[in-house]
Amino acid sequence: MSIPTHELNDGRSIPAIGFGTYPLRGSEAVDAVVSAIEVGYRLIDTAVNYENEESVGEGLRRSGVPREELFVTSKLPGRHHAYDEAISSTEASLDRLGLDYLDLHLIHWPNPSVGLYPEAWRALVELRSRGLVRSIGVSNFTRAHLDRVIADTGVVPAVNQVELHPAFPQAEMRAAHAELGVLTEAWSPLGKRAAPYDEPAVAGPAERLGVTPAQVILRWHLELGSLPIPKSSSAERQAANLDVFGFSLQPEEVDAISALGRSDGRLFGGDPDVHEEM
Repeated sequence: MSIPTHELNDGRSIPAIGFGTYPLRGSEAVDAVVSAIEVGYRLIDTAVNYENEESVGEGLRRSGVPREELFVTSKLPGRHHAYDEAISSTEASLDRLGLDYLDLHLIHWPNPSVGLYPEAWRALVELRSRGLVRSIGVSNFTRAHLDRVIADTGVVPAVNQVELHPAFPQAEMRAAHAELGVLTEAWSPLGKRAAPYDEPAVAGPAERLGVTPAQVILRWHLELGSLPIPKSSSAERQAANLDVFGFSLQPEEVDAISALGRSDGRLFGGDPDVHEEM
């Protein structure tokens, strides 16, 4: 399967859909990564705080797919935001993954009360100059967080990975990203246990198109210009989640799914201004 790509603001390309690995660990993570690559995924997303980088790396090797055909993302934890610690943390991630470079490295959460995320961003800029990281970005950043790191370094993050699903469509952040040239990437793109599979706005297009409600939601992301990273340990669901490029939604269907959004639609109250992860 040929997966379309987005062009990042640094000129590099990223697959338009990826495979998330949280909270997979151990042999389950290894098997899931191998399976995901076998069905066609090339973007694999992990993080230090997922505690599965070694397993993800083993899955990458077992897949037999050449390194240059894969796009691997990891994330810097809050406890490593200080400049030197960010450098060391990234080197440790590479060691656990068994890789010479990351295709994309993100600051996992801004943790604004600590106030070191600009320092972490400067470290990522340095890591990119060293070739240890090809593209750099952030995760769970607000517009204010983005503006601060851009003003500090002149470097615009290539990606901001945020919570984005039908109950929380992030219209304002998507507009900010479009203005700045930042790609929107979506974690929990289906909405986890709150996925609105039975809502007419989702079930209707699924019936019309002969696809699953999950496929409709993932296609909604693509129509919005969002890059979803669904997770599943089932090869069948992995394949279904990837099979979203052969149909499209009507504009009114996209709008109806977006209209499911709620001001309290976050899955666990993860407001980046107050929620912090170390």
